[in-house]
Amino acid sequence: MAGSVPDVLTRNRVSSLLLAALAAAVVFLVATELFPFHSANHDEGVYLHQASLLLDGQLHAYPPDGLTEAFRPWFFVTEGESMYPKYAPVPSAIFALGLAFGEPRLSLAAVAAGIIALTAALGTEAFDRRVGLLAAVLVLLTPTFLLTTSVFLPYAPATLLNLAFALAYVRAHRRGSRRYAVLAGVAVALAFFARPYTAVLFAAPFVGHACWTLETAYYRHDGSTGQYLQHGFVARNLVVAALGLVGVLTTLGYNWLLTGDPLVFPYAAFAPLDGLGFGERRILDHDLVYTPALAVRTNLVLLWESATRWTVGGWLGTAAFLGGASAWLRRRAGIAPWVAPDSSPTLDRPHCSDDCLAVLLLAVVPSVCIGNLAFWGTYNVSSGPAELGDGLLSLFGPLYHFDLVVPLAIFGAFGIVAAADRLRAAVTARRSKRAARVVLAALLVVSLPAVGVAERDALDGPVTEHAETTEKYGTVYEPVLAQEFDDAVVFVPTPYGDWLAHPFQTLRNDAGYGGDVLYALDRGPASDFAVLEATGNRTPYRFSYHGEWVPDATDRPIGKLERLERRSGEQLSGTTRVGVPSGASNAIVRLEGDGEVREFAVEDGLGDRLAANWTVGPDGLRLTDDDVQPLGENGSVPLNGTTEFAVVVVLTYEGGATLTYRQEFDARRTDDGVAVVWPPASSVCRLVVDCGLEGTYLPDHPNEHFDGVWLNGTLVEMSLEGVNITDNAWTTDQTPAGANLAAVARGAPNIAVGAGGLVLERN
Repeated sequence: MAGSVPDVLTRNRVSSLLLAALAAAVVFLVATELFPFHSANHDEGVYLHQASLLLDGQLHAYPPDGLTEAFRPWFFVTEGESMYPKYAPVPSAIFALGLAFGEPRLSLAAVAAGIIALTAALGTEAFDRRVGLLAAVLVLLTPTFLLTTSVFLPYAPATLLNLAFALAYVRAHRRGSRRYAVLAGVAVALAFFARPYTAVLFAAPFVGHACWTLETAYYRHDGSTGQYLQHGFVARNLVVAALGLVGVLTTLGYNWLLTGDPLVFPYAAFAPLDGLGFGERRILDHDLVYTPALAVRTNLVLLWESATRWTVGGWLGTAAFLGGASAWLRRRAGIAPWVAPDSSPTLDRPHCSDDCLAVLLLAVVPSVCIGNLAFWGTYNVSSGPAELGDGLLSLFGPLYHFDLVVPLAIFGAFGIVAAADRLRAAVTARRSKRAARVVLAALLVVSLPAVGVAERDALDGPVTEHAETTEKYGTVYEPVLAQEFDDAVVFVPTPYGDWLAHPFQTLRNDAGYGGDVLYALDRGPASDFAVLEATGNRTPYRFSYHGEWVPDATDRPIGKLERLERRSGEQLSGTTRVGVPSGASNAIVRLEGDGEVREFAVEDGLGDRLAANWTVGPDGLRLTDDDVQPLGENGSVPLNGTTEFAVVVVLTYEGGATLTYRQEFDARRTDDGVAVVWPPASSVCRLVVDCGLEGTYLPDHPNEHFDGVWLNGTLVEMSLEGVNITDNAWTTDQTPAGANLAAVARGAPNIAVGAGGLVLERN
């Protein structure tokens, strides 16, 4: 029969599945195209690393030789020779499902599809199928949903579990189903394990409803406790409660397993003052006194931003929600808050009437808003109430209020449907059904551009900034992505401190540290030598960049990848050659190491190039040129076990301007003499003698340097009998076309060969 209930249900399910599939496709496209190198929120790398650990059946990471500080990822807690992440494993377990198929972003698509399908189902349960399907469309168009669900953060997976709990809870009571009760219990248990406080805030109205119905039914029964307990709704509530308690116990057990104390969460082990409540709060170097007044100001800012920018259609979506909520409350005016008087809970009647779910979903809004006042993370996500354009708020919206997306969409959809029904009825009463359809179609045509403009305005800024972040990482990763590694170890710079995947999330190790490439922190000579020994025969590389690393996504540091090798011998002889741009008046050669400095003035006149000859051995770093004048203490810079040495050439110009060439290398005393990691980290600085990675020398990008600027160096083994040529004695850095290249011959002074032929350099 046309229009029968089964046909309607089938159409509703097909529509929901199509919307879910569309959401999955959109989120997968956004995740792969907008976030190929992940986002500015570096927590993504934490969850992905944890996902790889879970796939290997591990809760801890065990770096090679226990070098936790050299391999420590962002937000990992070190414990002896192992490490563990500060986050609960449930979101990572969801991401691991996609990782198991070779594409972790499949998990993001599945989460998006699940949220859309559950939104349609909840809207249908709360009101009708029109509201459910429209609510699903509104969620899909919500800016914070599109962006947050497309990255490896826990907010969308937690919301998925909360929505599954809500739907299963209501269906368990409406259909008298213990299976749904089991699903509700499992969902709330996983939600609590994933994000305890988020789960508590979402579930609070449902827990209140369960307690209220149980109490009401107890006082309505005939006085027999046994009869009261025999009824199905009591058993269903007990199932949900028991399984929810299992989630709590599992969480406490996980805490005990990782931190040694059931009441100490891993995030508290990482930062003890990073928790709920007011007063002093701290994580790493960031701290503040979080007061109730600051909490109110901050959360009002977040809610305003959510209402005007991050809800579907901006203020239009907020107006729809407010209209829907007020329309529903007016319709229910004078009726008990949970159920209508004629359907109050009794022992033989379902305990969640048609109004029940709408009340619970609406109650989630104040529960989340008020509850988040006690969490200082709401301050951090916005960089404070005075800086609306900064922080993660400007990129993803109010993350800690993500659970509000679905309730707002459902009541917004109800408001739109209710307004359309009222308008249809009014026009039909005066004109005809056809006229009503024309009026509604016209309103739809008029409203769509307004919604589109609001949606564009909301997404334009964040999408542009995310795209700039992607371009920034693409530029700096270019040499790494172009290199095919085979049994390699790559040293990674530390612009934000000693953390892997902060900010370079793409450069992550696998769970077993056995992949084609390992990434280790470039922490200094002692750590780097330890990594080289621990990684055995792996080919070492150094990844660095030219420029200053700042949060600004428009900044474009240029990446550089160098292959390294360990040189060793009784003593090593090196030469640093630099170009001298015109106008330089004099030059100074500096030797540095462990805070000690030796300076030498170059006495000969300057041409267009300069070479500094030096040796490094067990006694330290020494300049071997005869035509230099010591400025202060003479002699070598001592080698104190393991040292980072620097050979520096400072060119001085009129007016006090300087141009500094700097080559830094790690050296270590050995039983046979000395070992050096070569080639050095080379930089070119203006006005200062050390500009760090900002001045990294890029021979392949001459436009990044002045005309006449070039730098290279050689290092060879020197035995007691003389100087020996060793393999790879040539510099790995390039010089400009036509510039001389240098080699060292046994027992001979420096020889250079270039466009002008074979020449002899001074020693």
